[in-house]
Amino acid sequence: MQSFIEQYPIHTAINVAWGEMDALQHVNNVVYFRYFETARIDFFNQINLLNDLQTTGIGPVISENNARYKRPVRFPDTVLVGVTISDIQKDRFMMHYSVFSQAQNTLTTLGSSQVVMFNFKTGKKAQLSEPLLAALHKYSQES
Repeated sequence: MQSFIEQYPIHTAINVAWGEMDALQHVNNVVYFRYFETARIDFFNQINLLNDLQTTGIGPVISENNARYKRPVRFPDTVLVGVTISDIQKDRFMMHYSVFSQAQNTLTTLGSSQVVMFNFKTGKKAQLSEPLLAALHKYSQES
C-alpha cells in the first residue's frame, strides 16, 4: 500500500458500504463511477480547480468515462482511489483512476474520464487557465 500512496500523491480513501454490493456479493460496477467522481472532486479541490467556478462560470464537465474491472471488491473494505493526469490539451485533459483495495492489498479497478473545461455562462468550451495547467502538469503521467 505504501508504494501505491507514493505513486499517487493525490488519492482518496473511500469506505465500501454494505449497500454498494449487488446480488453477486461484490461492489456493483456502477458504484465505481461514484468512487471516480468522489476522487475527481477531491482532486479538483486539492488543486483549487473549483474555486473560481462561482465567479468565472468556467468549470469541468465529463465527456467520457471508462472502467476496467480487474478484481471484485466486497464489504468490509476501504479503497484508495489514486488520480493521475495525461493528454493535457488547451481545453481538456484525461484523468486516470486506480482503485486499490486495502483488504486485498492490490489494485482492483482502473478507470478514466475525459474532462473538458466549459463556460456555463456562454455554453461553450473554455481554455484551461495557466494556474490549472501548472497544477495538472504536476500530476501528469507525461511529466
